[in-house]
Amino acid sequence: QVQLVESGGGLVQAGGSLRISCEVSGRTSSSYAMGWFRQPPGSERDFVAVISGRGAATYYADSVKGRFTISRDNSKNTVYLQMSRLKPEDTAVYYCAAKSLTDRYYETLSVPTTYDYWGQGTQVIVAS
Repeated sequence: QVQLVESGGGLVQAGGSLRISCEVSGRTSSSYAMGWFRQPPGSERDFVAVISGRGAATYYADSVKGRFTISRDNSKNTVYLQMSRLKPEDTAVYYCAAKSLTDRYYETLSVPTTYDYWGQGTQVIVAS
């Protein structure tokens, strides 16, 4: 089976940058699209970004477009989220998730329930 482990969260000042990582084990990384979601305190889990199995395509939530970059290194079985120009509103627990490449899977990229595996999350706090 697939296991996902996030790391790299922490405290950062507004306007700063942070890179978080997700290590994938158990299956070939390219067999899944990989997404990042986040859950702010007292709020529901929201979509952040997703990358296709081989890294050829990406899709971002409007709230992070132009500031965040998702990437993957399948040789290291790792997915990254580079976060720049961070805002206090970005404070959340960030989760990575794996999505099976089924027919028309790309039509539900932002829907959490369509992802098959989840990590434990890593906390990101942006101080104003």
